[in-house]
Amino acid sequence: MLAQTIQLALAPVFVLVAIGNIMNILTARLARMVDRSRHLQTLHAGTKGSEHDGVVAEMRVIDRRIAHIGRALLCLVISGLAIGTTVAALFLSELAGADLGIVIAATFVLAIALLMVALVLLLLETRLAAKTLRLPPELLELERGDL
Repeated sequence: MLAQTIQLALAPVFVLVAIGNIMNILTARLARMVDRSRHLQTLHAGTKGSEHDGVVAEMRVIDRRIAHIGRALLCLVISGLAIGTTVAALFLSELAGADLGIVIAATFVLAIALLMVALVLLLLETRLAAKTLRLPPELLELERGDL
């Protein structure tokens, strides 16, 4: 029976590995945004007019992106804790002979739901990044046709 419990615990553990990988992606993105925001903060005081407006606009976007990443990381951490609780409940259920099926199901569903929320937040952040990083049409020289 313990061998079956170990086998059952493998699926949540694979989800935990996926959560860790996504957290690595998010923290790398966050680090780049923090570096960029620090650079913009140094530019902020030395700019005027439209250049200053551009710095402020980019800082605002980065602030929104950082908020999305922060929320996504929070969801992933809680999801990871829920996965850990799921695995612990699986083993407690087996070792103590208690029926913890509802706890196991609830914590696993919670973990997957939070993982999905984190992925939606990542999607929002990447869409925001892509939207703000689009090249201005005048630089693309579209009137020249295919090159």
